[in-house]
Amino acid sequence: MSETAEPNVGSFTLGGPLTAEPAGTIEVPEHEEWPLPNGFAWVFPGDGNSGGLVRPVIMADGFNLGRSKLDELYHGLENGCEFISELRRRGRDVILLGFEERSASILDNAEAAVAAIMRATAEQRGDATLVVGGFSMGGIVTRYALAKMERQRMDHRTALYFSYDSPHRGASIPVGVQAFSHFIPLPNSFAKQMNSPAARQMLWQHYDKDTGKIGIAPERTEFLAALERLGGWPMIPRKIAVANGRADGVGLPDVTPGEVALRIDQIYPGTTFYTQAQGDDVTAAFLNRRFPKADKTITTDGFPELDGAPGGTLHTYKILADTMEKFGGKADLRHEDVCFVPSVSAVAIRDVDRQDDLYVDINDVNPEESELDDFLCSSTTTAHTAITGELCTWIMDQLPD
Repeated sequence: MSETAEPNVGSFTLGGPLTAEPAGTIEVPEHEEWPLPNGFAWVFPGDGNSGGLVRPVIMADGFNLGRSKLDELYHGLENGCEFISELRRRGRDVILLGFEERSASILDNAEAAVAAIMRATAEQRGDATLVVGGFSMGGIVTRYALAKMERQRMDHRTALYFSYDSPHRGASIPVGVQAFSHFIPLPNSFAKQMNSPAARQMLWQHYDKDTGKIGIAPERTEFLAALERLGGWPMIPRKIAVANGRADGVGLPDVTPGEVALRIDQIYPGTTFYTQAQGDDVTAAFLNRRFPKADKTITTDGFPELDGAPGGTLHTYKILADTMEKFGGKADLRHEDVCFVPSVSAVAIRDVDRQDDLYVDINDVNPEESELDDFLCSSTTTAHTAITGELCTWIMDQLPD
């Protein structure tokens, strides 16, 4: 380690199960690859559908840093309930949509989705309608793409749109963690991910590295305005969604607001992250480094208790703790996970800025309050984009004939 700088512990990113690198070799079946504007796609024909597409299902990759790794996406979708294989057994042609840069603007990556839809309809045999959707950010990208196509009077021929734990009303990464990415005194992938266009569009609250202020990023305001100009949603397809979080208002167990979630020693000594609490001037994190010497306290005003809220989770503090220990630090880890996409956001039924809405029992809310036609929340709290038999079976049962 240099005597004039902390070790560069920022060579990691935050991601869910679909972006996790498998322990062993991934075996991906033979497939065709489509080059697309700002992206690419892998095409897996359904059983008995040789000679062309018949019943296409387009599924878009989610948020992370860098080019989509569709082999890892394939593995993630198969690892939980053989989602791709089961779709193919049912005669569906599966098209995995990837992006050249997963953290690019949603508007830019929507161009890849539009191109994939147009190519699928051009190559399709017969007149079966399409299914289009995605995981996490992929659900937002395809939502925007379909709405844009309708506004431009382009025939997307899509009968069903689906999203899988997508942040329709925003996502949450603890602002102390966001601030820490920029507190690392070297350029790093973690900071790049936190400050990317997609993160700034997706996150309910964003830490601005230049001003040190916490608020709604201008890019999010601009994106929501652009989406609103398109009508907010595609109107032609039936719209469904699933959430990795629960519907009954029960969040993460044992996450008490205002408690220490993670404390780091030896490197970044004394740096401490706290679970998000309500109130004004609430300490979310204390950051400290030795080289160059600096410390900073991150506070929030008027936040709900986001970290323990019902929703799909990320191993945020576990990833951070493991990285610190890898570089010679000590980590006192009290809470591994935090809520990333609140259930109310994934099913587009309430906003995430009010405590009562964030923790509402969705079962008691009129389902017509949702902007979706139908939805399902997980019966237990699961990791963001975790592929479960419960959620996948429900989606497959909604597919048009």
